[in-house]
Amino acid sequence: MILSKAQYDEIAQCLVSVPPTRQSLRKLKQRFPSQSQATLQSIFSQEYQKHIKRTHAKHHTLEAMESYYQRYLNGVMKNGGAPVLLELANEVDYAPSLMARIILERFLQEHEETPPSKSVINSMLRDPSQIPDGVLANQVYQCIVNDCSYGPLVDCIKHAIGHEHELLLRDLLLEKNLSFLDEDQLRAKGYDKTPDFILQVPVAVEGHIIHWIESKASFGDECSHHAYLHDQFWSYWNRTECNLATH
Repeated sequence: MILSKAQYDEIAQCLVSVPPTRQSLRKLKQRFPSQSQATLQSIFSQEYQKHIKRTHAKHHTLEAMESYYQRYLNGVMKNGGAPVLLELANEVDYAPSLMARIILERFLQEHEETPPSKSVINSMLRDPSQIPDGVLANQVYQCIVNDCSYGPLVDCIKHAIGHEHELLLRDLLLEKNLSFLDEDQLRAKGYDKTPDFILQVPVAVEGHIIHWIESKASFGDECSHHAYLHDQFWSYWNRTECNLATH
């Protein structure tokens, strides 16, 4: 779906005043009924991630992290069944999954003999039943399942959607009888960075010659296009004359 800059700015401006919850997504759909749920979800997630990047540092000072941990301890002492960690994350306007990581790291530092490795932390966030404290495990789980933009559940959903769109694109290319090489075939040929598909016989689309196709399965705003150009697309461009990147 293609949005005008004015339409995008209107949606982005609306997101400034809403918390990153599924309830907010439903309200956003009511506000912009002509836009698809997938488009709004993608814009919602991208705008929130920009906000988190801008405010990340203030949540990771020693003072802030210790304050969060003590507030967590006091909260679960009063009522271990209440969503203490989730409410804390919402109160300070920080992603629940990232708040859960801060508290989990601090807890393990206090209770383990050696500092926890990143792989151990990631494993516990993916499967909170591994956390050696039932109350904290439940608190972390609540954060993971209620986070719309960060965390292992969101990562899994994004990966599944990306894979689905690659399969849809492959089916479409086959349907159009277009000859192509996919990522696995390109890596076997020694390519270090590969688009999803390179067309063995380029095609013309709206007056442009297309050599390769990259599917991101997300909304392409100016910021993401700039990042992808820097990280991926220019290396593809150096090999060919034109391209098609789909979001």
